[in-house]
Amino acid sequence: MKLVTFTHNKLSRVGAITDDYVVDSQGCADIPANMIDFLTAGAPALAAMQRQIDSGSQRLALVDAKLEAPVPRPGKYLGIGLNYADHIAETGRDKPDYPTFFTKQSTCVIGTGDAIQRPKVSDKLDYEGELAFIIGRRCRHVPVDCAHEVIAGYTIANDVTVRDWQVRSPTWTVGKSFDTCGPLGPWLVTADEIGNPHQLSLKTWVDDELRQAANTSEMMFNCYEMVAYLSQAMTLEPGDVITTGTPAGVGVKMQPRGYLKPGQMVRIEIEGIGTLSNPVIDEY
Repeated sequence: MKLVTFTHNKLSRVGAITDDYVVDSQGCADIPANMIDFLTAGAPALAAMQRQIDSGSQRLALVDAKLEAPVPRPGKYLGIGLNYADHIAETGRDKPDYPTFFTKQSTCVIGTGDAIQRPKVSDKLDYEGELAFIIGRRCRHVPVDCAHEVIAGYTIANDVTVRDWQVRSPTWTVGKSFDTCGPLGPWLVTADEIGNPHQLSLKTWVDDELRQAANTSEMMFNCYEMVAYLSQAMTLEPGDVITTGTPAGVGVKMQPRGYLKPGQMVRIEIEGIGTLSNPVIDEY
């Protein structure tokens, strides 16, 4: 199932994608209106959405709906750094012994089609195409072999980074959290539909130039290991977003630098999920 948060006639709610339509949940009391509540409700909400899909009613043309980020304001947005060997090599850093996590503030999140703003205070705006997963169940101390049970599904993330602000702090948080620096989408694909998340091709284009090409099999710490590691320290909750790192090909390591400029388009494609596209503009 492809779950979306969408806006139509100025009202936002949860829906599902089927072909070129959005299955609308409006008026269905069994389907919560926001994604965090939907995921918290669990199997009954999924069953209600499936009934809505099967009914063949309440459909909007996809072109008439505005897709938001699947989880527009996640409670936690955690990213992992240095998780692909080729990206570690291009940075010149040592392979980490443990996963290195940082926080992106949830106000950075935007959906597919929304503009990434190059900030007034920097021209060092960079892209990072990544697989992201979304927690579906409140959990703590999750064993690796049970971690798949707490993942609701997968989406695409662009871990947009303001590089000079990133290095001002060892936590990276500010440089990772500028407004509009958290594109997510276009939808959440439920875990059962993805199957193995560790065998997916990932590609990032800037305009028509292919910048990144990798496979999630190349991750050093996989999705389930990330859940197990993080849940030793903190309670993970429905709607929490965790990104899985970027492969080689980021703009900061190109010669000359391949920073994003207004007028460009960033497009990230992950097998089995779809495409996340965002134009770049100057901050206004």
